Amino acid sequence: MSQPLQSRTVVVTRAADQLGAARQLLEQRGATVLDLPALVIGPPDHWGPLDDALEDLGSFHWLVFSSANGVQAVEQRLQRIGRCLARRPASLKIAAVGRKTAQVLDDLGAAADFVPPSFVADSLIDHFPVSGWGLKMLLPRVQSGGRTLLADAFGEAGVRVVEVAAYDSGCPATMPEPTATALEGGDVDAIAFSSGKTAEHTAQLLEQRFGPDWAERLEGVKLVSIGPQTSRSCRQCFGRVDAEADPHDLEGLAEACAQAMQQRS
Repeated sequence: MSQPLQSRTVVVTRAADQLGAARQLLEQRGATVLDLPALVIGPPDHWGPLDDALEDLGSFHWLVFSSANGVQAVEQRLQRIGRCLARRPASLKIAAVGRKTAQVLDDLGAAADFVPPSFVADSLIDHFPVSGWGLKMLLPRVQSGGRTLLADAFGEAGVRVVEVAAYDSGCPATMPEPTATALEGGDVDAIAFSSGKTAEHTAQLLEQRFGPDWAERLEGVKLVSIGPQTSRSCRQCFGRVDAEADPHDLEGLAEACAQAMQQRS
């Protein structure tokens, strides 16, 4: 593989336990990678709504996952009651948004019945394989600040949607010292954002570390987004986005970083 990111430094904002794949893809392209974990994944405030839904899983026609975190949370709660996604009710189909989400399901032996051609929620709605009327759908999602686009769109199509919190994502207390030092010294070439939440939390961490003039630390730094919703958050938080992944996955994100650096050159 060519190394278009040779001598470039890229900051990755994924959750601390999810940095590995992004780091590997960027390092393969020659980048020096710094961590800025902008998400802390934890349990929701209450497991009751999710547990109740899973007890009644056989009443649902579709189980729709929009993140790997949702898959992992549901699998853990099912295993508590001696069940698992691989042995789900025969009448239940699974849809997954995103290559990583689908891969986690594959690894559990619970391959998705439908993965939309583009790795964004809008594509799931546009290409959903059956008419929604009369269906009952379970949507496990992040507790705070998650998108309701899926629930709203399927609800309008006549689906009975049950949306439950499966996990929560918060902002870490601080940013890692090596990353803060690099940003302060102007030694960062790009920041890669894998979700709207990572953009929002990065802005919070920058302000916390550098004060009201924090945006100055991003001058000359390319801001690279994994997809349309993340780009929207970048514009809201930083006033711009310099590149967007296509496809909207980690491979596309690494490639978008490389292309942004070539444009910079």
